[in-house]
Amino acid sequence: MSVQERVKHGDAADGASALGARLARLDGAAKVRGAATSALEHPIEGLAHAVTVQSTIPAGRVLAIDTAAAEAAPGVLLVLTPDNALRLASASSWLGTPPPDRPYEPLARTVTFSGQHVAAVVAETFEQATAAAALVRVTCEAAPAIADLDDPRAGEGLPIERLSMAWGDAEAALATAPVRIERDYTTPREYNVPIEPNGLIARWDGDALTLWEPSQWLDGMARTYAEWFGVPFENVRLISPYIGGGFGSKALAYAHGAIAAMAAKMLGRPVKLAITRAQGFTAYGGRPATRQTLALGATREGKLVSIVHRGVNETSIDGLAVETLGSVTAIMYATPNFSSRQSVVPVNTVLPGPLRAPGENPSAFGIECAIDELAWEVRLDPLAIRLLNYAEEDPHARKPWSTRQLREAFAAGADAFGWWERPLAPRSMRRGNRLIGWGLAAGTYPVRRTPGEALVRILGDGRVEVASSGTDMGTGTYTILAQTAADAVGVPVEHVTVSLGDSALPRAPVSGGSQLANLMTVAVHKAALAARDELIGLVINQPGSPFGAVQANTLVVADGFVSAPRGDGPRIALAELMRRLGRERIEALRDMLSPTDGDYSLHSWCAHFVEVAVDEDFGTVRVTRMVSAFDSGRLYNPKLAESQWKGGIIMGIGQALLEEGIVDPRHARLANANLADYLVATNADIPGLEVISVGVPDPHASVLGGKGVGELGIVGVAPAIANAVFHATGRRVRDLPITLDKLI
Repeated sequence: MSVQERVKHGDAADGASALGARLARLDGAAKVRGAATSALEHPIEGLAHAVTVQSTIPAGRVLAIDTAAAEAAPGVLLVLTPDNALRLASASSWLGTPPPDRPYEPLARTVTFSGQHVAAVVAETFEQATAAAALVRVTCEAAPAIADLDDPRAGEGLPIERLSMAWGDAEAALATAPVRIERDYTTPREYNVPIEPNGLIARWDGDALTLWEPSQWLDGMARTYAEWFGVPFENVRLISPYIGGGFGSKALAYAHGAIAAMAAKMLGRPVKLAITRAQGFTAYGGRPATRQTLALGATREGKLVSIVHRGVNETSIDGLAVETLGSVTAIMYATPNFSSRQSVVPVNTVLPGPLRAPGENPSAFGIECAIDELAWEVRLDPLAIRLLNYAEEDPHARKPWSTRQLREAFAAGADAFGWWERPLAPRSMRRGNRLIGWGLAAGTYPVRRTPGEALVRILGDGRVEVASSGTDMGTGTYTILAQTAADAVGVPVEHVTVSLGDSALPRAPVSGGSQLANLMTVAVHKAALAARDELIGLVINQPGSPFGAVQANTLVVADGFVSAPRGDGPRIALAELMRRLGRERIEALRDMLSPTDGDYSLHSWCAHFVEVAVDEDFGTVRVTRMVSAFDSGRLYNPKLAESQWKGGIIMGIGQALLEEGIVDPRHARLANANLADYLVATNADIPGLEVISVGVPDPHASVLGGKGVGELGIVGVAPAIANAVFHATGRRVRDLPITLDKLI
């Protein structure tokens, strides 16, 4: 079905414009047919297989590694240990901070967490490598370990001064406030668990390294490999056209990648290393455990006079990971006095990493539960107290919002949900033996910008190509970039081909932080307009041109044809014009950063309304109904945006009721590193989800008017469910997940 037909059938949001239409994902057919090859499925000749050996202690030293039996096993090509590993250099940080002047050792001599890579076996087959890895004998000297935030040896933590925020005199205002509440809110370790495991294939051709690896940031990861092995950036090519989910776990190069690339270099043949599901809990880090103490001071009517926030998250012994716990707390509500401080506590765990909406997610859990508790303290409706304390400008930055449709989100969500029928008192609604509760919470995510570029070509046959090293994790990048180029050039979407997931293509930012769609659409839009304008200029200036007497800015390019305005002239196909010009292609490369108009605070916003049913006898909690309203600015493809929102909501339901990394305090070891015991939401756990867009185009956030979509959906879901559980039962659960043992 063409775009025009889709518009006719009501599948477009923006008139006949390709951008804004509710198109299905263009890569969907290839995925359904099995033609979308993922990184680890690439057929590479001469492939060897690597399997890592992991530490079984959480802290200590590797004294010896006996490799004799493994080396003698059938098919074994190499056993890697710290003693025979290549010397690698350290690499720059995520933000490009220069690396420390010390070697990088992906195989540990000093153990800092259970599950750390200490050796690796490479063999002809995966089965041979797995069997031989079991023969490697590692002798360690154990040392005392810190298991988690509750470990008596954990201490108070290390303050992160750059995250301190304050205005007014929060402590004094709190002390004199007529109404005060102070509560602790905690979240456990949570893990990314994408359906496609992490892993890679590495191949060297001289000093050139090719990697087939699922990646949310090809350029950043290629830079890391280049620095590790001391080769130029252009010598590293990372290929990742399709990704089976990442949620933050595939934005960085990890130790297993260095091991595979090292083994490939030492053997002179390609090596494949696939992380097992259990290793996916220790080969890289998920969201760290957090603890927040929130003290709110207010008038008897519920007007905030002070917020005092103290947050802490765990980090690894030898690295720094910060979950910005004050990010939502500082901007969601207006208060004349505010204080927020944050610390990190080193524990014996893998370095935590980004997981959907890092920082904003747990931050919202604290403040949105606390504001709900304040509402009950003053006997005010939870929506009313949020409107009473609505921030008309950014309280922290003291800047106006670019757009903030949060009032509209509250109104639309409340109307669709039927919120106004909610009784104030807990335990006032039931269906049989199930207690019914209604809760709400708000969420936000900032608009982020990092540099990159895109290439657009108009080809001799009238088709259009878009090229970028950006990625599509299933979020719809292929589709919205095709829509953007089709709109800007003036061709049907079916005439646009998008190439992504190759670091040899023009540079792109990380697919994370809800920024790729906005940034890439801007770059493609600019490049497509430049290519179209060059074509029109050439056509008009060509001797004997049928458009010679027409001004360039009046020509119409639509449906793959160029025509004079008002239809009073020729209508010629792009392919025919390219033939007349004797051109095989016209191309333009443009960046994605554009000047903004004014100084604004840029954020997306959401409001979640939830109904839960709690079994009065067994304490089991079910989410039975949910309505969420979102302000993500202009939606480039509402169908895909709604899918992203729902995906975030589903993860939020899992976070609230199921997900928990359980740490054995005796051995500082994760006890449920598998998908049988680490529970994630399934279809049976999810009710029908209604999502509503209340956003308006935001020209300050993006030239095309969009704001963040992907991260936003999860923010605020867990506190909305926790608040609904309180309304159902009268019991507050401040420690996620909300399990039956906390309710009975």
